[in-house]
Amino acid sequence: MFSPLANWKINAMDYSIKIGGQAGQGIQTISSALAKALVRSGCYVFTHQDYMSRIRGGHNFNQIRFSDRPVSSSRSKVDMLVALDQNTVNIHHGDLNAGGLVAYDSGAIGQKLDGPDFLDVPWRQIATDVAGSRLMENAAAAGAVMGMLGMDAGPLTELLSQMFLRKGQEIGDKNVAAARAGHKFAMDNCPTCAYSVPAGKNGPRRMLIEGASAVGLGALMSGCRFYAAYPMTPSTGVLNFMAAKSKQYSLVVEQAEDEIGAINMAIGASYAGVRAMTGTAGGGFALMVEGLSLAGMTETPVVIFIGQRPAPATGLPTRTEQGDLLFLLNASHGEFPRVIMAPGTPEQAFYLTNKAFDLAEKFQVPALILFDTYLTDAEWTVDGLDAARLKYTDYRLRAGDLEGLKQYKRHAFTGTGVTPLAEPGASPHLVVTDSDEHDEEGHIIEDAATRTRMVEKRLLKKLPLLRQEMEPPLFYGPQKAEILLAGWGSTYGVMKEAVDVLRERHNLAMMHWSEIWPFPGTDKVDYPARLRAAGRTLCVENNATSQFAQLLLSQTGYQFTDRVNKYDGRPFLLDELVEKVEALIG
Repeated sequence: MFSPLANWKINAMDYSIKIGGQAGQGIQTISSALAKALVRSGCYVFTHQDYMSRIRGGHNFNQIRFSDRPVSSSRSKVDMLVALDQNTVNIHHGDLNAGGLVAYDSGAIGQKLDGPDFLDVPWRQIATDVAGSRLMENAAAAGAVMGMLGMDAGPLTELLSQMFLRKGQEIGDKNVAAARAGHKFAMDNCPTCAYSVPAGKNGPRRMLIEGASAVGLGALMSGCRFYAAYPMTPSTGVLNFMAAKSKQYSLVVEQAEDEIGAINMAIGASYAGVRAMTGTAGGGFALMVEGLSLAGMTETPVVIFIGQRPAPATGLPTRTEQGDLLFLLNASHGEFPRVIMAPGTPEQAFYLTNKAFDLAEKFQVPALILFDTYLTDAEWTVDGLDAARLKYTDYRLRAGDLEGLKQYKRHAFTGTGVTPLAEPGASPHLVVTDSDEHDEEGHIIEDAATRTRMVEKRLLKKLPLLRQEMEPPLFYGPQKAEILLAGWGSTYGVMKEAVDVLRERHNLAMMHWSEIWPFPGTDKVDYPARLRAAGRTLCVENNATSQFAQLLLSQTGYQFTDRVNKYDGRPFLLDELVEKVEALIG
């Protein structure tokens, strides 16, 4: 079969490193230090994690891909395997590219491995000799990797000094010494022709950010001042980020007793007058659904982060999937509007979190940010995040705004369905609402006429206005493409790179949706016409039933010619997607 990726490195430096071992061995420490050091060395970096649902033991790995051009997905084969235990060698030795190397410590794994593709780096002994403690062996291993790549150790040692600053100068110095010793050992003993990494270039400092932090940062810069959640993978990263920033931003962060408490706390905080958010995974969102309907009935703005993982039930708690789209779209008893965003990159996550907060308050509806484990944990190199693009409008009536009003009705009928949103206790006016059907003032009613008008106000008047706010899908590639890859959410990066690879042989482009509901109209871009103009359209989804394809069919009448699905709990890898598409289109 033709292999489009066979010569992919001719015009670009493109390497992948896999770091494997057991939970608790410091995989994350090595991976994080290396990824950041590579960015500081001028490389573009993309990382993803694969970890088991246990605190210690099992088999986990992190994968780092770096290049001299932007990268946004992982590849199947790797150029270096850093094995912290024998099991990693057994599982992943076959993943090595030709000429790749396995770095391991025979003293740590208990045996010597023979062969030209093995480099025994005694990072445990190095740490003990240089720093007086095995605790620094991960720093020695990271230094050895930089040495194997023929790269300067400076960016890594500078980073380690900063990372361990809180633990004192002595701890930082010992980690730096271990890293330098590991680097020297590799430089002295590693084949010099193994890798060809150009020297770092002086240029703008880039960011390395994962999806969870991008959402948290977007929330903070959108004025979020209350966050409540119960820890549940993969949403815990957002909770951790918000908790770490709580003092700096005067943010109240509450670890609730369960997801029911979390969403009700967020709704209560929003009703009291502050921008509020909660986060969970699919199973936790199932518990939040009654609260979601409460927000819908009371027209209380709230933002909810949902990280998808394989289900049903507990499923694979630390793996990834795109299986909750239709659940979020239909989760409720009764009918009310909602907003659903599904970012595909950390940059989109940052800006769409801001948009979710804005639309939630502008239209007084719940706004949902739909992620998955892959995008939550994956790290991307970005040139920066532009705060000037963010929107902040305080749509609430504060004390001064209420002073001149003769009367206030929380749910007054208006032409748009949107009514003034006031703070309770900020003025002599009564601010009240109810989860029962209510009148304009917020008091319980039973009559049919008021019920009809309230449904029209909450749902039928707001929905068309919300739809006008939604942006059409992003289009990447030639305007008159004969083949279109289509997807939503976290498939953005791998689809984009697949288009770059495949369009050397095919007239191919990509269409990606990140603003899901209300489904974008066609007044800005007639995207159904573009789909119909292509001879072949392939919908790429990390689920078994092509949920987005179903949604598109229901909203536009368009049906994809082909579907590419993956539902083993792992994300699409670049090589894998290219091969699947190539097999379909020939």
